[in-house]
Amino acid sequence: MENISEAGIFFLAFFALLAFGFSGLKAFKNLVFTVMIFAGVVAALYYPNLFTEIGGFKLTVLIIPLIQIIMFGMGTSMSVNDFAAVFKTPKGVFIGVSAQLMIMPLVGFALAKISDFPPEIAAGIVLIGCSPSGVASNVMAYLANANVALSITITSIATLLAPFITPVLMKFLAGEFIEIDILTMMWSIIKMIILPIGAGLLFNRLRGDKAKWLDRAMPIISMLAIGIIITIITAAGRDSLLDIGGILMVLVLIHNLFGYALGYWYARLFKMTEQDSRTIAIEVGMQNGGLASGIANSLGKIATMGLAPAVFGPLMNITGSILASYWHGKTIEVSEDVVSEKV
Repeated sequence: MENISEAGIFFLAFFALLAFGFSGLKAFKNLVFTVMIFAGVVAALYYPNLFTEIGGFKLTVLIIPLIQIIMFGMGTSMSVNDFAAVFKTPKGVFIGVSAQLMIMPLVGFALAKISDFPPEIAAGIVLIGCSPSGVASNVMAYLANANVALSITITSIATLLAPFITPVLMKFLAGEFIEIDILTMMWSIIKMIILPIGAGLLFNRLRGDKAKWLDRAMPIISMLAIGIIITIITAAGRDSLLDIGGILMVLVLIHNLFGYALGYWYARLFKMTEQDSRTIAIEVGMQNGGLASGIANSLGKIATMGLAPAVFGPLMNITGSILASYWHGKTIEVSEDVVSEKV
């Protein structure tokens, strides 16, 4: 009816009802979070003033603390023993981490070069490629009947390496788009990753069998934090997103899908099992958009450099859910050596 500029409330109602409907259907329940993310994006696009500043307080300030909460939650779900898996399955960990932090950054750089976007927005595409995987990949690995233990290990190792590798990659690959101070970026990522994960590990060790409620609460808190981060970024970069949103979405989707394909066939090239190949595909394709957003915010470029991570988050959850659902329906013959390797 040519009144799209006034249709915000109807889009919000549509996504809210869709999420409610999906929550009652087993086949679609894992898409509820993604649908709610889209509701947040719509709210940010139609009513950006509600998500940029409240009473003089800029909401972008919340991004880094929210990421720290997510990383603290990751730490509470880990223990020092988890890293022993590196020695049990070194081949799978090496393949997953190398594909994430060596090949995907080059893919991001190539897409940024052909995009013809303003430099800061192009740098955001590179940033996605230079980021490790996140907690969402572990959930999708579980849904895909993949090797969850390997997924968690790859995520953990790549995340802990990120403070040292991501700034160097950004300097070499995104240096032509924006100025990168390696040490400043390194310290920013350490504050967002290493310190909160370390605090989570320490808390997990000290609590023993107490505060188990936190294990149930943290995944929900993390999902809410991711949703808030994406909504704030979308509101901050609304004008730029409306101008280039369609092209950016296509490029980010190519990056995401290429990651799945690359991860799977890279693993098969090294004769990994079907289950482990699925794991590595998901780990490589699903980057940590929240961390990328935090890095962009720490550089003061959330409205430009943060756009690609904001678009990547919802798309990644949709494609990851579809891929996980597809693989969930395809059984895997797990040999005894794979079972013992997992144990």
